[in-house]
Formats: sequence, C-alpha cells, structure tokens
Amino acid sequence: MQSNLLSKLIQSDTHQLHVGIIMDGNGRWAEKRSLSRSYGHKIGAQNVRKIVSAAQDLDIDMLTLYAFSSDNWKRPKAEVSALFELLHRYICAELATFVENDIRLVFIGRRDRLPHFLVEQMQHAEDVTASGSRMTLRIALDYSSRHALISAISESKSTTQDDISKALSGVGKCKDVDLLIRTGGEQRLSDFMLWECAYAELIFSQKYWPDFSSDDLQAALNDFTQRNRRFGGLPQPTDKPENRNLIWGRG
Repeated sequence: MQSNLLSKLIQSDTHQLHVGIIMDGNGRWAEKRSLSRSYGHKIGAQNVRKIVSAAQDLDIDMLTLYAFSSDNWKRPKAEVSALFELLHRYICAELATFVENDIRLVFIGRRDRLPHFLVEQMQHAEDVTASGSRMTLRIALDYSSRHALISAISESKSTTQDDISKALSGVGKCKDVDLLIRTGGEQRLSDFMLWECAYAELIFSQKYWPDFSSDDLQAALNDFTQRNRRFGGLPQPTDKPENRNLIWGRG
C-alpha cells in the first residue's frame, strides 16, 4: 500500500486516526445461506482477524469494534451464550498475535453482567497487552453509549469535555472517532460512541460483516480522505480536492 498520505498527515492531529466499526449482518449473512446465526457469528469473528490485520497496515492508530450492545441481551439465550464462547476463544487465540504485533487490547462497556470466565480472560488480555503502542484495539461488549455517558458523568469529579472523554475511553484520553463504518445496510448509530462520534465521518456499507474485506476498509479510508472536515469552520486551501487525492496507508 502507498504511503503518500502519511507524509501529509504526520505533523497533524489527523494522523492519529480513530476508526469505529459497527459489525452488523452476521446473522442475516448466515440466514441467506440457510445456516445458523451462530455460524454467521463464527465467520464474522474470522473476519475480525482479517480487518485487524489490515488496520495495522493502514495507519489506523485506534480501532473500536462494536461486538455486543446492551440491547443484544434481547436475543435468544443460546445465541448470546454462543457469542460469549466465541469471544472467549477469539481472545485466547489472538492474544499472542496482539503481543507480537504490539497491539494494545482494551474492552469498553459493562462487565458486571458478562460471564465470569469471559471477564477473567478480558482482564488478562488487557494486562498482557498493556504496553502495546502500534495500535489500540478496543472491543465494545455489553456496551451502551448512553449508559457509559451517565456513568462517566456520575463518577467524574469534573464535567469538562476532556474529563468525560478520559472516563469514556478505557485508555486515558481517547481521540474522537474520525471515521465510523457500519456494515449490513442499516444507517443508524445504535447507541455506539455517541459522544466520540460528534464529528465522525460516516460510511454505511451494504455488505454484511463477513463479506467486508480489507479492500473495503481501504476504500472507506480513501473516501474519508476526500471529505472536507471543517468542524464548523470554513474550508481551508488544503481542502481542495486536488490536494486530497491521496491513498491511505503505510508503505
């Protein structure tokens, strides 16, 4: 992958890229193939491996994945249990790779309602990868942005934007989301990082999560570079299309 954009962004805040992904469509992907929804989640987990690997080569500094929302408790118990087992196996299988690739793993969301065996493995993974500095991978489990905001405001001694951002991040101060991608054809945030996505660029993919590829991630990032991010201000000279016709990624 080309590194044209990296030299342009290395001195700017934009270089610290935070991408969020709502991984939607595992169940529907499976149902269209007359397969079980649990099998769809299994294939979706395999795709997480591919996308995380691709993210490392695309200059993504923080990747936040929506794995299980607080509203997902409404799903059948068998499906929920299978999801937790799958997540546990994923963490165990990928932990050595995270350490080897200098990836820090962080979990956001509630833990008091998750199975004990999963919480223990989550904590172990966070401890083992705490020194990772190449990329931070955040996985949202039993996550509700509204609940996270209420908790952050209740627990914080201050209500400044910086303090709330720190309380929400799980890793100290967390950069706001630059690009939010949702797969599966739906076009809504579904209670995902409402605070952090205040100025996020949004991309909605028609592809179900198991079909979302590294090429799709690359295309989304290229689309992102073409957008004028003015944050309420006026366009700058560098916002001209001819100055943003760049390819995202490390060399």
